[in-house]
Amino acid sequence: MIDPRFVYLAAVLSIVGAYGYIRDTLRGTTSPNRVTWSLWGVEGILAFAIELQQRVGIASIMTLMLGLGPCVVVAASFHNPRAVWRIGAFDIFCGALSVLGMAFWAMVNEPTVALVSFVVADQLAALPTIRKSWKAPETESSRVFFMGFLNTAITLMTLHTITTAGALFPGVIMIADLMLALVIVTRAGPRFRGEAPSSMPIGAS
Repeated sequence: MIDPRFVYLAAVLSIVGAYGYIRDTLRGTTSPNRVTWSLWGVEGILAFAIELQQRVGIASIMTLMLGLGPCVVVAASFHNPRAVWRIGAFDIFCGALSVLGMAFWAMVNEPTVALVSFVVADQLAALPTIRKSWKAPETESSRVFFMGFLNTAITLMTLHTITTAGALFPGVIMIADLMLALVIVTRAGPRFRGEAPSSMPIGAS
């Protein structure tokens, strides 16, 4: 365990990552999937509320950042018409399942079961961006996900004791962010398909 105050460093890293992604979105060089980022914003803020109830401590600051950052990304996507990824049936399907997961979370009285359903909902929301990063990594920015990996890892290390309430949400996000960052940086999708560097325009689907 490290000093719990390192969570403030994690929050700064989150801000740095979000700033770069928002800047690229405003420039039109990054095209966020609004399904993913809208749900991430809602789920992050709800998870923050859960952690306050569970008395997780200052580590919940990081969870709040996980909600606020995506909200600003979605707002930024409306500033630049090029910064729009066309929503398809797969995105809507994943988004609907994620909303159902959140509804189940709201109805379940068992805290651990509710939290697991909430985390599943969060990862369902991530699937459209994972798919997009595989298909068109040039429409994504990897730094926000690398920073997400680092700040959630730091947050986990600040926990006095590892509990489901405190560790599950940031732990799953840490793994997902690392996977996204690597898929984007390595251009794993195009390499796997044997494609030349893509010139797919922003917003294509």
